[in-house]
Amino acid sequence: MEMLDNASIGFIVVFLATLFIFGELMVRAKGLFGILGVVIMAMYFSYHLTASAGLWIVLLYAIGLVLIIFDGKVTGDGSIALVGLLLMILGLALPAPGIIYGVLVAMALIIAAPASYLFTKVFPPRNMWSKMTLKEKLSSDLGYNSMNEEYKDLVGKTGKTLTPFRPTGTVEIEGRPYSATTDNLWLEGNKTVKVIAVDGTRIVVVPD
Repeated sequence: MEMLDNASIGFIVVFLATLFIFGELMVRAKGLFGILGVVIMAMYFSYHLTASAGLWIVLLYAIGLVLIIFDGKVTGDGSIALVGLLLMILGLALPAPGIIYGVLVAMALIIAAPASYLFTKVFPPRNMWSKMTLKEKLSSDLGYNSMNEEYKDLVGKTGKTLTPFRPTGTVEIEGRPYSATTDNLWLEGNKTVKVIAVDGTRIVVVPD
């Protein structure tokens, strides 16, 4: 175990432990990744814990992990997970025998956590993070649909070209600039145009 005095070995140990622990959260590995991760991480903590850096350090790390799991299952916005990640970094760095050692194990956690996502390419993924993904998709769709409705209201309205159209350019309608196209018709600036069609966010104008 004396090899854990070496910062490079500490980096490897924490990297592997984090990779398997987060891998267990990412994929359905029947607990195998979780067991491997906990055993490897236990080696790190059992060697570095002292009277001044006791079990409260392990508790700090465990609370951080619980917060990440809670965020993935309940809140899903990433804010609590960020706090959890910081607690895990502190839990690993505080018992380290030196600053360089502490920085390396912190880096190991930061690199290994997102790297564990690669397990989803091989093993069946969990639905733990689907809530966060779905929320982002719904927000995006809502914003896109709202924009579509706004653009559809432009049909039939008139405006002025702010730039030459070759055949795309910028038109001002009711005091707001929009990107638009004339469908292969060239126009000069400061010309009155009318919106004849909207396809998604594509605005088609013709001389009025």
